[in-house]
Amino acid sequence: MTQLRLNLVEGSVSFSFSPQAAQDLQSAIANLMQSLKAVATKASGKPAPQQPMQYQHTGEVFLEIFCNPNIWPSPFAAKVLVTVRDDRIRLTTEAELTRLIEDLNLYLENNS
Repeated sequence: MTQLRLNLVEGSVSFSFSPQAAQDLQSAIANLMQSLKAVATKASGKPAPQQPMQYQHTGEVFLEIFCNPNIWPSPFAAKVLVTVRDDRIRLTTEAELTRLIEDLNLYLENNS
């Protein structure tokens, strides 16, 4: 496995992550983007509530990424809650969705 580096609002975190897990995360993010676009493009009235994204992966570390699409005005403004933990440490912080997508795409380009 190679290292996935996620750039956070302040700092970054790297951990072992497989290309297959990265593709699974990319698919979950694609579904989240559709939900965010549905909320952002609702012309009038209140948009139908969208399901939050809650991606989880257990490998060398446990990774969870959560985002509620109903609270962000656009995909470009959206942030995700990132939790990385193992038996010794737990990190929970925010990351910009657009930056997460860039980091994931870079990882997949380098590991396909």
